Amino acid sequence: MHIDLPENAKKWAKIADGFLQQTIPWEIEAEMNEGKLPEDIDKQHRQTAIDLGLSAMGIPKSYGGKELSSLEQVVVWEVLGRGTNALTWCFSEPQSWMVDACNEEQIKTYILPLMDGSRHECYAITESESGSELNVSSTAKKVKGGYVVNGEKWFVTGANHADFFFIQAAVMDGEERLGDALFFLDMDTEGVELVRTPLFSHTFDSHHPIYKFNDVFVPQKNLIGSETDGMRYSLSWFRRERLMIAARCCGAASRLIEEATDFANQRDVQGKPLSEQQAIQFMLADSVTELWAARLMLYETANAHDREDDVKALHYRCSAVKLFASEMANKIADRVVQIFGGRGYMREYTAERFYRELRVDRIWEGTSEIQRVIIARALIKKGLQNL
Repeated sequence: MHIDLPENAKKWAKIADGFLQQTIPWEIEAEMNEGKLPEDIDKQHRQTAIDLGLSAMGIPKSYGGKELSSLEQVVVWEVLGRGTNALTWCFSEPQSWMVDACNEEQIKTYILPLMDGSRHECYAITESESGSELNVSSTAKKVKGGYVVNGEKWFVTGANHADFFFIQAAVMDGEERLGDALFFLDMDTEGVELVRTPLFSHTFDSHHPIYKFNDVFVPQKNLIGSETDGMRYSLSWFRRERLMIAARCCGAASRLIEEATDFANQRDVQGKPLSEQQAIQFMLADSVTELWAARLMLYETANAHDREDDVKALHYRCSAVKLFASEMANKIADRVVQIFGGRGYMREYTAERFYRELRVDRIWEGTSEIQRVIIARALIKKGLQNL
């Protein structure tokens, strides 16, 4: 399923594949050990990713980054998405909007250290009663020298490895809500409370704990942008995350199809390869067709970012590609488990791991239903030709 790509994108795909091949042999060990690898191997993987430039893909060269295009970043994450157990997600990756949003001191203190692995971030946005719709109830009360934050955040992915939060809260001046703001918050600040760490279906070393913030003081210098910019920055984060989720889903689907095809060719059923069964052929054919469509959507949406198309249009398109690619990958995972039969239900097989791991891609960074709402509202408001 060849789609022609620019030479630099091909180059970065090879770089990413080299890293992927280092992690694949460790997938089963991670699966059998709660996502964990030996400390020296984990450290080696992280340093390799940093040395390759994967932790600096979107950052301008003026700050020491690689300044890759959106298409090039998508190609990298499509390759890395072929790995299970999140072993290829072992590094922090600052995003380009952070450089635009932050002042020089914030960039020096929080953003650049993500590139060299000396600091690690997590995002405290979702709440118990609000997730995809981003209705923030956590508050940041204005006080002398800064803000006092109160609230509870759920699904703070990667917090067990992080040393600071990006936290979103509603800025309150007395009883008046001024807007939603985004802050840096060091995790060792007084009043930050780890409530619990729920167990999830996937076997990742990065956890998704719940935190409470009890009268936590955040200095004025840790405000990102203005007191009303928080939602705008969060939406920038969501667009990028939705695009890269779609990329990873395409990568996962490609590996699933390849492994299912190899298995069907080798599996003997009554003297014939399983691949000669028409039912199997139909499942493989549908899977290839859906993956091809998803990849075309993915690359076009990335190119739209690089063309600097209208931001609202980009928002709809990221919703569309995240919706289509995540639903596609889940359907393919289900088919591939069926093709493998009983083996497909064994955790040592890629099909079983992806069957669990891909399910969350229809939920986090906006559920499939939320994506449909975003797309439908855009269609009704702007018309098909303007999406």
